[in-house]
Amino acid sequence: MAEKISRKIPNIMATQHPDNAGVPFFKQDNDPFVSAYNEIDEAFNNFSELDADEYMWDWEGKHADAAVIDRLYSEDYEYFKDNPLGSDKFLTFRFPNIWEEKGYSLMQAMTTILSAEDFAKDLGFSQRPLFEAILPMTKSAAQLEKMADKYSALARFKSEEFTDGYKNDPLIQMIPLFEGFQSQLNASDILDDYLKMHQEHLHERPEYLRVFLAGSDSALSNGFMNSIIGNKVALTKLAEFSDREQIPVFPIAGTGSTIFRGGLSPKRITRYLEEFPGLKTATIQSAFRYDYPLAEVKKAINDLRTGLQKSQAADISDEDKQILVNVAEKSANYYHHTIDQLIKDLQPVFDAFPKRRDRRQHVGILAYSRQVDGYKMPRAITFTGSLYSVGLPPEFIGFGRALVSLNAKELGVLLNIILI
Repeated sequence: MAEKISRKIPNIMATQHPDNAGVPFFKQDNDPFVSAYNEIDEAFNNFSELDADEYMWDWEGKHADAAVIDRLYSEDYEYFKDNPLGSDKFLTFRFPNIWEEKGYSLMQAMTTILSAEDFAKDLGFSQRPLFEAILPMTKSAAQLEKMADKYSALARFKSEEFTDGYKNDPLIQMIPLFEGFQSQLNASDILDDYLKMHQEHLHERPEYLRVFLAGSDSALSNGFMNSIIGNKVALTKLAEFSDREQIPVFPIAGTGSTIFRGGLSPKRITRYLEEFPGLKTATIQSAFRYDYPLAEVKKAINDLRTGLQKSQAADISDEDKQILVNVAEKSANYYHHTIDQLIKDLQPVFDAFPKRRDRRQHVGILAYSRQVDGYKMPRAITFTGSLYSVGLPPEFIGFGRALVSLNAKELGVLLNIILI
């Protein structure tokens, strides 16, 4: 459907995913590690030097600087006066999922959004700098609504108890992040429930929806073929939902530079756009930005932005969707059969993998990790990099046996829609 709305939709989202091998271009030392304190400079340089539209500020499983807006506006006021956050450039928080990890940082993240609104107003900015938040591992519309309700309650409390004569906007726009195969396939059903809840609570429908599809964690959980199929089918189903409900939907894909994690690198822009039709926002993660010459990165960003603005979802028949789901399930079974036998032996490799960000460790009450078949897994970047390092490209795990198991019709659909 026509995508005419009152705001700019970011095409290029820079993220804090720690997958870089090289030293970030903005750092003066020779250290590829980016501390939580460095991330303020990183955000500014990604906006000003790379012309990223959006920067994701991650509160999920990591340490985050709550003074982000104060520091950005104080240190780089002239830039943001010309490129204000919330209208020209965007800083988007990824909240912790309180159903999956301890929610110690959730209230801090929410109060940071509220205080940022106050600070921006005092500086004369007319637009709230922060007004959207991503909910990782979204399983239901009720979770999205619960997070929005918590924010509204905190905004009202702050306005009544701590702000003299100024009321914070109590609304926040939630972006569901669908990380598993089933949640991606069911995304339109969850959005349908969310629209009904939104209408019931606020007596109106949202102007648009942004929806985040994971690439790395879905591959970690069920393998490469399963992840690619899940994303492609989800993009088509989201476009169908948009047409049916007459509401613009702008999909985001969380993909990294390695093939297993989605294959978005400066050298694969054309292929990536072909593989993810209908995508409107792509994540350029640390490796994309810091492991290639700066001029090459800038050109790739411009090419990617142009391609995303033109991208249209592919038509996939219901019969072909079901065939692809069957293929994805076969592939996941072969992947699990193999990875279950490898995961314990790979633990020393995971432990030796170099760190690039301040992350919470998988210990104690702050533990944060994924599980597959009951095994505690490392994060997707550590998993992927470790397997490449020992000469086992993870996209091969289960892939060959899955291909051999397909009948002629399944193979034909896979080749026509996924692999070509």
